[in-house]
Amino acid sequence: MKKELTQSLLDDLVAQAIQKKHIYGAVICVEKGDGSLSLVSGAGNIQAETPYFIASITKMYVTAVLLKLRSKGQLQLEDKISRYLSQEIMNKLHVQDGVDYSNDITIKHLLSNTSGIPTYFTSEFVSELISGKDQAWSLDKTLDVIKSKKPSFKPGQKGKAHYSDPNFHLLGTIVENITGQSIHEVFQAFIFDELQLAKTYVFEDVNDVRPVPIYYKKQPLYLPHYISSIASEGGIVSTAQDSMLFLKAFFNGRLFPKTDLAELTSQWNLLFGPGLFYYGIGICKQPIAMFNWKKGIVGHWGQSGAFAFYHEETDLYFTGTVNQYTGHSVAARMMMKVIKMMEK
Repeated sequence: MKKELTQSLLDDLVAQAIQKKHIYGAVICVEKGDGSLSLVSGAGNIQAETPYFIASITKMYVTAVLLKLRSKGQLQLEDKISRYLSQEIMNKLHVQDGVDYSNDITIKHLLSNTSGIPTYFTSEFVSELISGKDQAWSLDKTLDVIKSKKPSFKPGQKGKAHYSDPNFHLLGTIVENITGQSIHEVFQAFIFDELQLAKTYVFEDVNDVRPVPIYYKKQPLYLPHYISSIASEGGIVSTAQDSMLFLKAFFNGRLFPKTDLAELTSQWNLLFGPGLFYYGIGICKQPIAMFNWKKGIVGHWGQSGAFAFYHEETDLYFTGTVNQYTGHSVAARMMMKVIKMMEK
């Protein structure tokens, strides 16, 4: 028999989460697709209305923008990115074993992390960030790094995928070139204003102290220069309830044709970093059963410990954060406990 999720039970769940090692605050919003359930709970240094860095969940916002542009006839996912990027950017963007594959890369390759473009977000880079070396990552700096590295594989090589933040930096630049607006302005017009997300914005001001700082274990991370430079990779700030409005709009045809969802989830590639999950087209799937990897929650993680997922079998939507770089398992357990409760 299914158990009803009450405010008290959700409060207890979040209270338990902040007892875990290095979890200093947590918030979760849970809603049913039919509107029969809508609850939010925060604890520790994060309450229901506390703004937090959603990190790579931002990539779903980029996906929504691109699909909206496609619905207007302004691009196709199969378009070569060379159509929208300068020759300076494209020059030797992807050279493997002496062969230049730069002009083979499509928008879909970037969205699905199947471009083969390497990432700058390495263990060495993470070590710099957690040691306090806050640094901006301009497109030029990103290009210098990825062009100096060997690509992971040929663009679109069957069965190959590699999570690479530069894919989305390039997508942000493509959006800017198509629209003639900054990615900040596009997010505002296409998503924030459209959905009336009054507490969601792109982090731009390095003196902005509104978002709760991310933690790496015991250490709070203050990275304003870095985060303000990666708008399309992970630069959005939001709240659990604003994130919920976006998540439901994403899955219900409010931002782009609902039929596009089948395309986003038509093919999954298993990734082994930054976690173990599947990646589709601008969206990921996190398996929740040890012996059934075909099913799971669909949405996106943020490296900040943020999450935004939908579970089709129970028609449950989840948003929130545990605000810890190493805290994803705690967030996953919160969602799994609710799902199991509602399945019984």
